[in-house]
Amino acid sequence: MELYQLKTFVAVAQEGNLTRAAERVFTSPPAVSAQIKALEDELGVKLFERTPRGMALTEPGARLLEEAERTLGAANRMRSAAAQLRGAAQGVVRFGTVSDPIALHLGDALVILAQRHPQVTLQLQQGLSSHMLQALQRGELDCAYAMTDLERIEGLTLHRLGVVDLVVALPTALAEAHPAATLPDVMAMPWVGTPSGCALRRHLDGLFASAGREYQEGALADTEGGVRSMVASGLGVGIVRLDQAQQAERQGVLKVWPGWRGHTWLCWAAPAEAKITPAVAAVRSAVQEAWAVA
Repeated sequence: MELYQLKTFVAVAQEGNLTRAAERVFTSPPAVSAQIKALEDELGVKLFERTPRGMALTEPGARLLEEAERTLGAANRMRSAAAQLRGAAQGVVRFGTVSDPIALHLGDALVILAQRHPQVTLQLQQGLSSHMLQALQRGELDCAYAMTDLERIEGLTLHRLGVVDLVVALPTALAEAHPAATLPDVMAMPWVGTPSGCALRRHLDGLFASAGREYQEGALADTEGGVRSMVASGLGVGIVRLDQAQQAERQGVLKVWPGWRGHTWLCWAAPAEAKITPAVAAVRSAVQEAWAVA
């Protein structure tokens, strides 16, 4: 009895069809049929009945299916144990991301990870940068992209990937109504903010402070991309990434106010170095390669 025969047995049982089972185990229908026949001969029981609807398990086949699944599960656990002994990266990594996966080079990182470490699986969660960092500190994520001005965060390790330029964006209607808007003019307009602790919020508070005013919280967005969308919808002025603002300006849905420019950093964050697992280290390596960061 070979493991590939058991895999074929399980595939036929689950698919109920020789052709689909063959596609699943990457072989031909005649080969599948031959493997099932060989397994039946060795076990001395009939596993399937051919019916107009396909392959139906016999009663002995249904009972042996459970044993086959347990055997294959044990084989997989043995492979995993061997991989751990070799120090190979494997397991599920909870990865937090912010908006716009293209700008994050997320697709490139995923391709590199799949090629180098096929036993590492990602569970992606999207949200505001500050929420991603807090989730990391609470142990609810294993790593994350985040925009932050901070060089150090307690309990975390940060790797700066690139500078993110920030601008003030106005809804088109407001921009057209105030073609030469000054800082006091912009301060008097409705604003779209983000929760306290977010990099965008720190810049927003700083902008108001430079005008001798305190930002009064109004409309809130729960992602960086959400700010851009709410500004484009006319709900208020907001601080957004320059690249996103320029794209939206070309589409005619908002205008960049020329009176202010700031910047923050896009970082890859994870627990303190001593707590980084081989799987998380593999993700870090893939992200750094995607960004060409040594």
